[in-house]
Amino acid sequence: PFVGAAGRLLDRMLAAIGRDRTDADPARAVYIANVLPWRPPANRTPTAEEVARWTPFLLRHLDLAAPRAVLILGNTPAQALLGRGGITRLRGIWAEAAGRPALPSFHPSYLLRQPEAKREAWADLLAMRARLDGG
Repeated sequence: PFVGAAGRLLDRMLAAIGRDRTDADPARAVYIANVLPWRPPANRTPTAEEVARWTPFLLRHLDLAAPRAVLILGNTPAQALLGRGGITRLRGIWAEAAGRPALPSFHPSYLLRQPEAKREAWADLLAMRARLDGG
């Protein structure tokens, strides 16, 4: 998940708050789970039926990984985990997903297309860091 330019941006975003998806130390590690285990044809947005079909698997991932907090990146996971979309309205507002604190924010590919949104994404990352650091 998160390959290419979006993956590189995500890695830089995580590093900026002291996290790394390849770190073996659980205090710094990041676990990534996707709503769907593949990209839909032509990289289209998943259908509501596809999201509904795969959400139980995503919830099981969260149960097994037991994260302290969930960073929801984009509209599709917001729809799957929060039951509502509109990431522009949802981002930056703490919610609960799978019984865990969850913070919706912009998907890195969106930030590549809309660099002016990086300021808001940075605020979200700082809020996530504060939550993870006990603040």
